[in-house]
Amino acid sequence: MLTKNQILSILLVFIPISVAAEFLEWNSAVIFITSCLAIIPLAAWMGTATEEIAVVLGPNLGGLLNATFGNATELIIALIALNAGLVEVVKATITGSIIGNLLLVMGFAMLLGGLRYKEQEFQPIVARVNASSMNLAVIAMLLPTAMDTTSIGIPQSTLQQLSVAVALVLILVYGLTLLFSMKTHTYLFDVGMAEMELEETDHGEIASSESKHQPNILLWVGVLVVVTLLVALESELLVDSLESATSQLGLTALFTGVILLPVVGNAAEHATAVTVAMKNKMDLSVSVAVGSSLQIALFVAPVLVLAGWFMGQPMDLDFNPFELVAVAVAVLITNSISSDGKSNWLEGVLLLAAYVVLGLAFYFHPVVEGLG
Repeated sequence: MLTKNQILSILLVFIPISVAAEFLEWNSAVIFITSCLAIIPLAAWMGTATEEIAVVLGPNLGGLLNATFGNATELIIALIALNAGLVEVVKATITGSIIGNLLLVMGFAMLLGGLRYKEQEFQPIVARVNASSMNLAVIAMLLPTAMDTTSIGIPQSTLQQLSVAVALVLILVYGLTLLFSMKTHTYLFDVGMAEMELEETDHGEIASSESKHQPNILLWVGVLVVVTLLVALESELLVDSLESATSQLGLTALFTGVILLPVVGNAAEHATAVTVAMKNKMDLSVSVAVGSSLQIALFVAPVLVLAGWFMGQPMDLDFNPFELVAVAVAVLITNSISSDGKSNWLEGVLLLAAYVVLGLAFYFHPVVEGLG
């Protein structure tokens, strides 16, 4: 059976294929599919480079670097889509990333981990803190949408000004969550960090405490720069072909944004969360899945709102009510299942079932103006 690294190495072949498809003017669907496949290994390399640089920078700066670049691939794709005027697709990607991490990733982690171990445990206090943060994110998305829904004739500029103000609050809260996890309450996260170090040792990436400071920072900075440029290139190809390709494939841009694009940008991270869960390291698995959702909600989404403001694109937090319901459902069921700090295979099935139901709903959701 092919290992994760072997699969990622094979997928690198789609980088030149996607570029050739663009220059040779192949079918839009081919360009879209090959660029999606090319982004998966690039995202993994970006994560590896970030982690190696973080080792050299130390726990504080390294932790901040990881927290900032954890969802860099999704941010790059979203920025390029935003610059192309695909605002509703960007919003769909935000909601899809949150839903995917909470339901799909945690679902598979709990299911596969639960099949191997009867019951797995993780820090319930951390789960409650994360639940409160996700509730805040839902509120931040709910209020601009509720204002637009319950009032008539609100200017777009007013909604964007409200969204910019809310975005600044969310970024502040995100900074405070980093302070909480990395400085004032690090002991709550020690188990997950210890498991992460053990996981790296198991894979031979870090063999001893001395080798943690061996990575060549110039080499990995170079790798990060090159990979970032390649992700930007592939994202450009993906976005340019998106509308035509989704039409040819019989998919709406809403379904593509909510279901397909988040899976592409997060595939490597998803695999990591499931792998460590199968090794009975549920603390680390939950931390990867929920932490990624929090970063999307409290950092990536607000940054995109601010970027839209500077670009002159009407990016705000006024989401499609259907997307908002989906996010609220995902947060509700995840908070309910994770509140006791324990998991089993049935809870994983429940999360996956919720994701499948939401996926079907988005697939059959009628085309909305602006979403193709």
